[in-house]
Amino acid sequence: MNLVMYFPILVIIALFFFSAIKILREYERGVVFQLGRFWKVKGPGLILLIPVVQQMVRVDMRTIVMDVPSQDLITRDNVSVQVNAVVYFRVVDAEKAIIAVEHFYEATSQLAQTTLRSVLGQHELDQLLAERDKLNNDIRSILDNQTDAWGIKVANVEIKHVDINETMVRAIARQAEAERVRRAKIIHAEGEQQAAEKLVEAARIMGADPRAIQLRYLQTLTEIAGDRTSTIVFPLPMDLVEPMLARLKEPAGAARDAQAPRGPAGPGTITDAGDADA
Repeated sequence: MNLVMYFPILVIIALFFFSAIKILREYERGVVFQLGRFWKVKGPGLILLIPVVQQMVRVDMRTIVMDVPSQDLITRDNVSVQVNAVVYFRVVDAEKAIIAVEHFYEATSQLAQTTLRSVLGQHELDQLLAERDKLNNDIRSILDNQTDAWGIKVANVEIKHVDINETMVRAIARQAEAERVRRAKIIHAEGEQQAAEKLVEAARIMGADPRAIQLRYLQTLTEIAGDRTSTIVFPLPMDLVEPMLARLKEPAGAARDAQAPRGPAGPGTITDAGDADA
C-alpha cells in the first residue's frame, strides 16, 4: 500500500533526475541559461541541469560547409553572369553565436550572398575568371571581419562556377582567337628583328675581309651541290668579276689607241718613206 502511494513520487523524481542529465559530444557545447539569463558554456561530456530553472542550447563546433546559391550579378564591364560559391566556417564562441545573432547559419548565408555580389561586381569578367584566388581571399576577409562579432570564424571561401550566356561565350572565343593571332604576329616580328640584327652583325664581320665573303659563297655552293638537283642557279659576286674585267679592259684600250685615226700632216712632215723620196 505504501509503495503504491509513493510510486507517483518516485516516478516524478526519476523523471526529474533524467531530465537533469545531459550528455554533450566532443564537438558540442551547451550554452546554459538560468532563469533566462546566461550562466555559462558547458561541455563536452556529462553535465547536470536544474530542470525548469536552467535551459541549455546545443551548439555544433565543427566546420560547417555552406553552399551559397547562384547569384545573378553584373561585372564592372557590364557582363551579366551567374556565380555560386561555397563557404567553410565554424563557431569559435558559442556564447556569441547564440546571444549576439538569431540563427547564425542563416545570417552567415545571407551575408555571404550579399558580399559575393558586392565584391564580384567591382571587378571585370577577365579578373573574375583569372584571379579567383585573390577574389576568394577578399570575400573571406570581409566575411570573417563581419562575423567576428557573432563568434564565427570563416575559414575559406571558394567560387565554384561562373556561368556566362552563349553570346558572351562566343564573343570571348573570338577575343581569345584574336589574341592568339596577335601574339603570333608579335613573335614572328620579333624573330625577324633578331634575325636582321644577326645578319647585320654577320655582314659587318664578313665585310672586314673580302675573302670571308668568297669563302661563304663557296660553302653555300658546296651545300647546294649536295642536293639532288639538275640545275644550280648561283649568283656570281662582282668582287670576283671586277678584277677580270679590269684586265680585259687594259689590252682593249691599247688596241683602240693604236687604231685611232691620226690628223692631217703639216708642212715638213714626213708621212712615209715614199713621200720622203719625193
